[in-house]
Amino acid sequence: MPALYSAAVPERRVAAVRRFTRFYTRRIGVLREHLLDSAFSLTAGRVLYELAQWPEGSRPTATALAAKLELDQGYLSRILRGFTQRGLVRKGKHAPDGRQRPLELTAQGRRAFAPLDARSRAEVAALLASLAAPEQQRLVGAMQAIEDLLGAGDDDARARAVPYLLRSHRAGDMGWVIHRHGALYAQEYGYDERFEALVATIAAHFIEHFDRDRERCWIAEMDGEIVGSVFLVRKTSTVAKLRLLLVEPRARGFGIGARLVDECVRFARAAGYRRLVLWTQSELAAARRLYERAGFRRVRAEAHRSFGKKLVAETWELGL
Repeated sequence: MPALYSAAVPERRVAAVRRFTRFYTRRIGVLREHLLDSAFSLTAGRVLYELAQWPEGSRPTATALAAKLELDQGYLSRILRGFTQRGLVRKGKHAPDGRQRPLELTAQGRRAFAPLDARSRAEVAALLASLAAPEQQRLVGAMQAIEDLLGAGDDDARARAVPYLLRSHRAGDMGWVIHRHGALYAQEYGYDERFEALVATIAAHFIEHFDRDRERCWIAEMDGEIVGSVFLVRKTSTVAKLRLLLVEPRARGFGIGARLVDECVRFARAAGYRRLVLWTQSELAAARRLYERAGFRRVRAEAHRSFGKKLVAETWELGL
């Protein structure tokens, strides 16, 4: 069950979400009686899709399929019965231990799915083709943000391979780092402009005193847009500091944050540092999980008031 962050949600936000859902269901044809003008209902088409896309080497049971789609098992059973009668689905051999028999599409079922898949791809491509490339990126980013915030994606979807690249910093990147830290931390945690000022100070010091052999900034890009950053800076001759880790909401869940942290650790070891440290806040739960998984441990915590909030600062370190 989602956490309740407020006792009341402004009515204008409720209205905005309802307006969007009405628009989007109409735009993608959910209100049509049949999926893509085929003989399948929307739900039946989705069941067919899941059976066709199930990972190689495994076949789902009806229970697993119902759980994946969050469907009533009785309703799913009726759909599967119709598929079986039409020769689209078959069940595996009887399980001797009493478990449900696995399901799979027949050759006829795959032939029935192929035009649906092609038609769906064509409709989405036509939708995107009506937009310029920057608008396409904006649309996809907004959709990914909705999926991330509402937790709509399952573990398999979140783990899918997403093309991104890491590169070193170049002219203009520090402005992005400062702006996105200021905007995102204000939006997600309520930090005031003094946090943005701190980030600006860190970024300026990095550029003015950059040691190419012992310091790095990594910028993550996806679809040609910057979606993340992290810095590895010199603290002493034996201690390095990880700073300014950030991943855009639309790019979260794809392993980019963990990759940025790993790059810092690898570089710090190669540069001859003996210890890697970082400073964070207790409320930054996602970042703290990344640090813990990378082997960092919390060594100090201290209450303070900064950026217009009462916070608990934490120091974490990793022996190299």
